[in-house]
Formats: sequence, C-alpha cells, structure tokens
Amino acid sequence: MKNRNSSQLKRYGIVALSMLVLITADNAHAETFTDALKGGKVNLDMRLRYEYVDQSNDLDTASAFTLRTRLGYTTGRYMGFGAMVEMENNAVIVEDYNSGPGGNGKAEYSVVADQEATEVNQAFLGFDMIPSTPLKVGRQRIILDNARFVGNVGFRQLEQTFDAVRIENSSIKDTRLLYSYVDNVRNIFASDVDSRAHLVNLQYKGWKFGSFTGYGYLLEFPENEANSQQTYGLRFGGSAELTNAKIHYAAEYAAQSDYKDGDTGIGADYWHGMVGVTAYKVTTKIGYELLGSDDYSGFETPFATKHAYNGWADQFLNTPEEGLADTYVAVSGKVAGIELKGVFHDFQADSGGASYGQELDLSASYNFLEHYSAGLIFADYHSDEHGVDTEKFWLWAGLKF
Repeated sequence: MKNRNSSQLKRYGIVALSMLVLITADNAHAETFTDALKGGKVNLDMRLRYEYVDQSNDLDTASAFTLRTRLGYTTGRYMGFGAMVEMENNAVIVEDYNSGPGGNGKAEYSVVADQEATEVNQAFLGFDMIPSTPLKVGRQRIILDNARFVGNVGFRQLEQTFDAVRIENSSIKDTRLLYSYVDNVRNIFASDVDSRAHLVNLQYKGWKFGSFTGYGYLLEFPENEANSQQTYGLRFGGSAELTNAKIHYAAEYAAQSDYKDGDTGIGADYWHGMVGVTAYKVTTKIGYELLGSDDYSGFETPFATKHAYNGWADQFLNTPEEGLADTYVAVSGKVAGIELKGVFHDFQADSGGASYGQELDLSASYNFLEHYSAGLIFADYHSDEHGVDTEKFWLWAGLKF
C-alpha cells in the first residue's frame, strides 16, 4: 500500500506542477505573462454517441447514449518549456447498459465500456531545447506505430492515457528513437493500472518502399505480477506506386515471454502479414494475424488499442489460451465525400483446431465544415466455439477544434 500511495503522490505532483507551469509559463516569443497566455491554444473535442448491443445470452439488450467532452489548454513556450492540461468528461444520457468494471453495476445488461466520469485526461510538461530531442513528462497520449502494442483506445468515450516520461531523438537522418517509462495507465474505465513499463521503439524511414521498426516493450504490473511480460518485435510496412494503382504491404513478427515475476507459462509469438491494392479509388487488403497460444493466456497486448483489431464486436480483447488466427479482407473507399469501409474476419484457434466464428464490420463516416463529423458503425459476430453471437451498432456526431 505504501508503494501505491507513493506512486499516486508522484502522479498528483506531476499534475500540480503541470498546472503551475500552465499558469506561469511565458511564450518563447512573448515578453510578458499576458502575451504568453494569449499565445496558448485551447482545444475542444466533443462526441455524442448512441451504442446498441444485442447478444445471444441471458443479458438484456444494451442501449447507451453518451456525450464525451475534452477541453484542454496548451501554453506557449519559454526557454524550451511548455505545458498542457486537458480535462475529459463522459456524461450519460441513457444508461440501459453495464459500463464494466467499477462502473454502474447494471449486470443484467450487455457491456458498453463507457463509464460516466470526469478526469484529467492529459497533464504534462514538455521540453525541446535539446536539438531533435523533445522530452515530455506527465499524463499523456502515447500511440506507437499502428497502435497494435501501445495506443490510446480512442474509439471509447474515455481514452487510455499514460503517466510517463517520454523522450525521442531524431538527430540521425530518417531515424527516430523513442524511450518511455510508464508509471501508471489511466484506462478506459477511469481506473489506474499501476505499472513499471519500459517502451523502446526505433524506426527507420530512409527506404522509399517502406519503413522498418524494431521495438521492445517490457511491462511489469506490481499489483498483478503474473501478467508481467516482455515483447520484442520487428515490423516492415509501406506502399509502392504502379501505373494505375498502389500496392500496400506489411509484415511483422514479435516474441513474448515472462518478465520479472510474470507467469512462466507466458511464451507466444505474433505474426502479421498484409497485402493490398488501391485502384479506381478503392482499397482492398487481405491479411493474416496470429496471436500465438501459450500455457497462460495466449499472446497479449495490454497497452494496445485492441478495438481496432480482431473485429469491432470486441470478442477477442483477451486472447484465448489456444491463441487466435484472424484471416481478414478489408475494402474501403469514398463516395460523395463519405468514407466507407467493410471488413470480414474468419477466426480460428492457433492450437487445437477450433473455429471461433466469423464477423462482418461496416462503417460510414463524413467530415464536413472543417470541424464536424458524423458516422455509423455496425458489427455482427457469429460465434462457433468462442463467445456468443453479438450485434453492435453505433451512431455518432462530433466536433473538434
């Protein structure tokens, strides 16, 4: 308990220091405190959303109508220093749903993972006087690569942010090296997950056909030591122009094992391959993603934006012990300014031969008048040997500036 309280004090100290700098910092081009305040920037992000969930079990159909608001302020710069504070609120209008762990307790409904809460979403100090080496300390959004291993889960109303120290260096041409130490994760349920995590990500973009990324993510969870893990991987992805088309491709491999006092049963591989083509303004991609099996829980990605992968119905947020093989086809394009996308998944076990099921995902979104957007999303999962049949539907509208 002492260590946990100490960790909380450190985080609260970071927030308080960030707010102090927010009040007192000068802009790098300002001569007075007033000029510094005028040189800052306000950001506002609002999203009104209805979500419907129907499952083939004994749970009641869920209906959630919520309004998410983020309001923040970023200071100007003084001697390389700056700060940002952002508050986040999710207000519930219709609450016929189970909001998940620590939430409203309505266990008779299917889950919609959008808690009613007000919280500090971001609060950090930045420093950029060292050439090509920005530093950021405090609660912040971190998205690495395609967010498969580290992301903000931006689809949910309350996003995931990190209490972290983050430093990047790009002094070598076409190369970026990032290191971050994560002390705490503020998750989508408005809860804190204590961590002692080291994130290392090295990216090279000097080849015209694509970029290479090597990474190592060492995650320790003091309050759940058995889940502590380390993952090392290599990713390549890019595209190439043809006469009347563009070819897309990606390949990735990672190996995972136990870390610190993690369960010794942790030990699985990750594979992902994708090829695609854009022609006549339509993009088609075919991919295969494998989260291998082990003797603990299968290959896991605790810091990831999981909703973006393995189906929008969210039936595989936790990898089965037998692993998961996801073969998918995605088609996307734009008609009259409306972004359209469809994805079909076939899910199989990595070991044991089980067929988990299939899923069809469809979405349409439209951006207009520069700051506004609207859309609808549909997910339909048909279960074979995993989970239950699940239909989800979302209708949303947003503004952002």
